[in-house]
Amino acid sequence: MSFDAEKVKGDLVKWIKEWFDKNGADCNAIVGISGGKDSSVVAALCKEALGKDRVIGVLMPQNVQSDINYSKELVEFLGIKHYVVNIGKTVDTLTDEIEKAGDFDIARQTKVNLPARIRMSTLYAVAQSLNGRVANTCNLSEDWVGYATRYGDGAGDFSPLSDLTVNEVLQIGRQLGLPEHIVSKTPLDGLSGKTDEENLGFSYDVLDKYIRTGKIDDIKVKEKIDELNVRNKFKLELIPKFEYKPE
Repeated sequence: MSFDAEKVKGDLVKWIKEWFDKNGADCNAIVGISGGKDSSVVAALCKEALGKDRVIGVLMPQNVQSDINYSKELVEFLGIKHYVVNIGKTVDTLTDEIEKAGDFDIARQTKVNLPARIRMSTLYAVAQSLNGRVANTCNLSEDWVGYATRYGDGAGDFSPLSDLTVNEVLQIGRQLGLPEHIVSKTPLDGLSGKTDEENLGFSYDVLDKYIRTGKIDDIKVKEKIDELNVRNKFKLELIPKFEYKPE
């Protein structure tokens, strides 16, 4: 199955323009900049669609972030306005308060998800103050296996990449002329130091091929992907509600 990165890039730029025309013609695109491929591609697409003056990057390190220079390089490369909001003290304070409030230990997964949710709260605070709309930067591959935090990086007002696999996002990034070392930067989970692929137990190449063709060699990996897909579907659905029907 071929992928026309040039055409899709053009379609994405057009879609972003049209979305903002309908949902905030004078609004800014607010993009959380991690220094990785997804946020870099989204920021670059928004710049092409709206112009650099309507794209605002928000860098949100947690205390000391070893790869923050990638984020700084990206906003400088694009020439977009940006703000740095360190969430470290907020994460630490909230963690301490939760620990003091109960007789339980905070779960490891809570420590993974909490920063993502605080970052999204930060993006919405910036957006409300600067007439903005928040970009979701998730891609299809990560959404497929639930590798996103609900109400964290899984939130947003518009989502350019949610139908594109990791491999396709990489191709779009190259089509946009982004620096290769940013496009191909290996994503880490921000806590254990492990890569996304190490945490998942399979590569994005394997996952992307399975998503697009249904083909996969390792039956155990197939079963794991299928299990993750089913288990995490709720993250992409609306909150279940009780449907009251007046008689």
